[in-house]
Parts: sequence; C-alpha cells; structure tokens
Amino acid sequence: MEQQVPNTELAPSLMRGRVEHLQRVISELPQYEPETVHTFHGGMYCRQVFRHADVVIVGRVHKKEHFYLVVFGTVRITTDEGVQEITGPRLLCSKSGTKRAVYAVTDALCMTFHVVQATDVAAAESELVEGDPTAMFTIGNKLKSKELPCHS
Repeated sequence: MEQQVPNTELAPSLMRGRVEHLQRVISELPQYEPETVHTFHGGMYCRQVFRHADVVIVGRVHKKEHFYLVVFGTVRITTDEGVQEITGPRLLCSKSGTKRAVYAVTDALCMTFHVVQATDVAAAESELVEGDPTAMFTIGNKLKSKELPCHS
C-alpha cells in the first residue's frame, strides 16, 4: 500500500534543499552503515541496500536515470512528488539529479539498477554519482571515518 505523507507537495529543487538540510543535521548524530551488496553483469550494476527499521540514509546526487526497487519492507522516501511511504515490492524510476533520503519504517531491502561502463564499485560510483565532500558515505556505502562529538 502506498501512502502519501501529508504536506509534501514540493518542487524538486525545494525537496533537494530539504534533503541536503536533513543530511547536515543527521551528520552530527551517530551513524549507521547499511549492509550493501554490489553486483555487475552485462553492462549493468545492481546495488542492494539492506537497512534496519528506524534508520535514515541520505544518498548522493545521481548523474543518470535508473530504477529504484523497494524489494520488501516499508520506507518513507523522497521523490519528485514529495515524501511517499512505500511498501515493497514497488518499482520507482529515478531521474538524473535525484538525491534521496530514505527512512526505514520497517526492516527493508532496496535495490538500484544502473547501466554502466564500469566493472568495479569505485568506477561505477564515479560514473553514477556527483562528488560531494559533505556526503556521509565513501565508495561502496562505507561510512566516512570521523570522530563524533561527545555529549555529556
């Protein structure tokens, strides 16, 4: 069942600004590294990202159109139409310039499918996503190593 989350009819540029703001805010919190599996086959790249319930992941800006599949679970995800609550299985089409925030309402598996020239993860990411020094993840969805502030 797909549910529209209230008050989310936003222009894509406004939604992207909100996702970037969310990224800045959550980058100060303890981080979560999702289990990610990478598969290359026949000029295609599939990225499987498993996330536990109650985590938020903010991705980078994609350079190319691709498929985004919620395989199972329920997520709240930013789209060009706003924030949507989606329960898998459900296929979305992502446009170039997309930067997503995904909140896992339940444990969830999401996959993306890309046409690539690359045959390894580093080359695929260079081909598919824009550079972003503020990104929370490095190549292959690995957390950037950084010290988190201590709170008393």
